[in-house]
Amino acid sequence: MITRRTLLVSGTATAASLALGVPGAQATTDPARGQRRLTNLAHLRWLLDDVPLAATSTHTTYRIAERPTARAPWTYANAVDTGGWTRVGGGILDPVTGYWSQGAFNADDTARAAVVFVRDFVATRDAGSRQDAIDLLRSLTFLQDADGPNAGNIVLWQQTDGTLTPSANPPDSPDPSDSGDSYWTCRLIWALGEAYAALRTTDPAFAGFLRDRLHLAIAALNRGSLSRYGEWLVADDVQVPAWLVTGGADASSEACLGLAAYVAVEPKDWAARSALRKLAEGVAAMRSGGRGAWPFGAVLPWDASQSFWHAWGGEAPQALCPTAGVLGGPALRAAALSDAGQFTPVLLTSGGPYNAWTPVAGEAQIAYGAEGRVSGLLAAADLTGSAGFVQLGGLAGGWFFGANPSGRPTYDPATGATFDGVEFDGRINANSGAESTIHGLLAMLALDAHPAAAALASSITGYTWSGLRVVEAEGGELAGGATVVTPPGGAWTGAANWSGGTYVAVPAGGSVTLAVTGDAAYLQPIINRRPGDLGVSRYSAVDGRGRRTLLGRLANGGLRETGTVQADGLLRPFPLDRPLPRGTVAVLVESDGDLQLDAMLVQPAVSTTVYARGSRRPAVLYVNGSGRATTTTALAAGWGRTYAANGTPRGTSRSPVVDVTGGGFAITT
Repeated sequence: MITRRTLLVSGTATAASLALGVPGAQATTDPARGQRRLTNLAHLRWLLDDVPLAATSTHTTYRIAERPTARAPWTYANAVDTGGWTRVGGGILDPVTGYWSQGAFNADDTARAAVVFVRDFVATRDAGSRQDAIDLLRSLTFLQDADGPNAGNIVLWQQTDGTLTPSANPPDSPDPSDSGDSYWTCRLIWALGEAYAALRTTDPAFAGFLRDRLHLAIAALNRGSLSRYGEWLVADDVQVPAWLVTGGADASSEACLGLAAYVAVEPKDWAARSALRKLAEGVAAMRSGGRGAWPFGAVLPWDASQSFWHAWGGEAPQALCPTAGVLGGPALRAAALSDAGQFTPVLLTSGGPYNAWTPVAGEAQIAYGAEGRVSGLLAAADLTGSAGFVQLGGLAGGWFFGANPSGRPTYDPATGATFDGVEFDGRINANSGAESTIHGLLAMLALDAHPAAAALASSITGYTWSGLRVVEAEGGELAGGATVVTPPGGAWTGAANWSGGTYVAVPAGGSVTLAVTGDAAYLQPIINRRPGDLGVSRYSAVDGRGRRTLLGRLANGGLRETGTVQADGLLRPFPLDRPLPRGTVAVLVESDGDLQLDAMLVQPAVSTTVYARGSRRPAVLYVNGSGRATTTTALAAGWGRTYAANGTPRGTSRSPVVDVTGGGFAITT
């Protein structure tokens, strides 16, 4: 399973560690607008440290002889009981050598921190942000192989004395970390492209150096992932592109962000333009599902699963929107707006950016995932001019101010710190490491660029939602030999998770009756569809008098080719033909073959989230799960508009009822 770096790390802080004092770290004012900015770079600046650099034939950077020191952010910042944080490296600290088993600094965070300062410089023209960006970019390019067999690739980890850790403990993939394409290669490209676009006129010599290093990275991609351009793989009967970096639309999207920024100012750089076109084409091809069909138009992140979406690294809409603006192309635009305007509203009315849908939502919510939703929606607003996307971006940004399972702010404008995450049960991880800080600030920069969204986001204090819910099969009434099965290998199948860690095996003649209510709700049974003819399952609504209405039939088997997927079957929600009729009290599941039933995914005809705003009138999001225009009772007094999923306005709505266009969304305040 794809994993991210763990939020909590072990080890003892070095002598260089210190706690950040809150006093004096105040939010700034935007001189252009004369209003208070949400973006505060204080905590990120505190995470930065000096890094000595010693040139070799493989690793060097801009003017290293004149300036043999650069800067990089510490990887983690662990909360201290008395207040503030302590800077910590990755893995375990060796008290003898002073080295961390991974490193103190890493290319991923150095690249993304550079993006933060570049974007802040573009927004404010602040000289300090420009210098911080340059210092980080010098450090980042030192990690890149400038020569040798892996030229263009990049080492992930670095120690405090500048020593590189090509093979960390635990090992990275690839190992050594500069031996092939990687997430950190894509983040290198992201930083180089945005920095070149921002600095090409103010510092043309340094920008030229960045352009050369970008071309070096593109050449590495051409030797690696992009050498497979035009080839297709199969993932559970679905064609997927073979040329995505690390097999991921997530990683590839981050490279697209840098390439799109670069190509926007250098449209005749054919090498960069070609790489951008190929990567974006692959990302867009990972769009999946649609209205009423999981995952509701999202761009799936991984070519080895048709059942797995994750929030962290979910930058596809943020990347595809500017790419569509630079390259054109209806497929790029359609995929971007499908993820932003169709999937994200469903996510926002189903609890928010949980770290993974596998296919049921679970795990923590983190800034990395929340920022992707905010930035993607506001990029869609820039692409389309839609006020609906601006408002959605503001609602998504409410995550940082209380619209999360904890009900507490996760970002502090007074210090610039962002918590490392909120667990499924609402517990807060009060650490504030580089990744969380960076993505919190990227979200704030996007909000500050859209004042209406910033004002809405920062006014939100909490939320209540009514959207997708899960009814577990093992909680139903079993008959005819149906039994609960606990997979011996655990919940993870290799491509998805069994919800609740179990499923129900329903043989021929067996049945499961589930307590399900919700007039006009739409059902998607989560079944494990395997190869072979395994019969058919039937799904019927049962009312209070015992009368049945057939909702649809699904094949229990029929999977032809698993391909890249390392799992025994496709565990995924499958939509039924008809919604629940009025008066439904249960759903009867019958099988004439071998059914593996995990759960029932239930989507209301209109899903909602009510965003509390203190003494102000609440903001309410309404999402129509059907293709028909729907009128629903308003959940709070207010006025607003209804929008199609592509952001086009379709009319106005005012309490006591709200009109929601088919497959679209409405927002009232």
